[in-house]
Amino acid sequence: MDNSSSSPASTLMEQILYEVKRVVVGQDHFLERVMVAVLAQGHLLVEGVPGLAKTLTVKTLALTLRGTFKRIQFTPDLVPADLVGTRIYSPKTGEFDTSLGPVFTHLLLADEINRAPAKVQSALLEVMQERQVTIAGVSHKVPSPFLVMATQNPIETEGTYPLPEAQVDRFMMKVLVDYPSEDEEFVIAQRVTGPATSVSAVASMEQLAELQHECRQVYVDPSLIQYAVKLVSATRRPERYGLADMAKYLSYGASPRATIGLIEGARALAFMRGRTYALPEDMTDLVGDVLRHRLVLSYEALADGLDADKLIERVMKKIAVPDKPLATHAP
Repeated sequence: MDNSSSSPASTLMEQILYEVKRVVVGQDHFLERVMVAVLAQGHLLVEGVPGLAKTLTVKTLALTLRGTFKRIQFTPDLVPADLVGTRIYSPKTGEFDTSLGPVFTHLLLADEINRAPAKVQSALLEVMQERQVTIAGVSHKVPSPFLVMATQNPIETEGTYPLPEAQVDRFMMKVLVDYPSEDEEFVIAQRVTGPATSVSAVASMEQLAELQHECRQVYVDPSLIQYAVKLVSATRRPERYGLADMAKYLSYGASPRATIGLIEGARALAFMRGRTYALPEDMTDLVGDVLRHRLVLSYEALADGLDADKLIERVMKKIAVPDKPLATHAP
């Protein structure tokens, strides 16, 4: 690790994580991915059973960053106007006023996103990609920085609506959250049943925007970009990479957004690790999270008991990781 590890940016990141961890126990992998998404200005899809501190993590992060936080509980009776807002007639003025919805916030938690119909899910499409909402022909910008974190419950499938491919592709990563270990659960029980912990705001949204800008300056070697391109390309045309037996398992591969997500994610992870240049391990750590929700598996894959993660493992074993780019290569 180079001298940049003691930079003000790294110190601020540590302070943010320290404050969040005063409330949230364990879930280091999940928390790291949330921070990567925040720095890379991407959105996060989280899958896990209820009660694993998904909502608590984002809410605590918002408090730490002095940002606004809104939570929308997705239900089958939700309509798009409940998300983005609508025009309301005012009898006093005799005119229509615009009432902006809960998407106008810094951190938006879309809880159990697959409980609402496609019409409501697609209302998030524009705001996630364009960072704006159009109401009655007028565009309204959402605050910056803006992050959508959506959760899914993998247990129940009754009364759920699978996310459309176009919607899923707009999420930079899909993170799987697992149960805590016994030691972690002991600490959770102690904290929740003990005195309430207050969280201090250690950074402003302006400082976060500055961190995002600094993160964009992290150097990514062309060999690493080429590695990302090959990984994603192998999910579309596996036969070109000596993976012909995998073709029958994949109906569709990942889009160019996956390549961009791998590069931006590796950059953010390197920045969090106190480096001004990305290393291959920064990218390999994120491959599963960036690709797993973008692969459309065939019926043969389901019949053979294969999931996206197993297919991604096969691709990673086949495609060689580039040599470590030296720090001296970084401009």
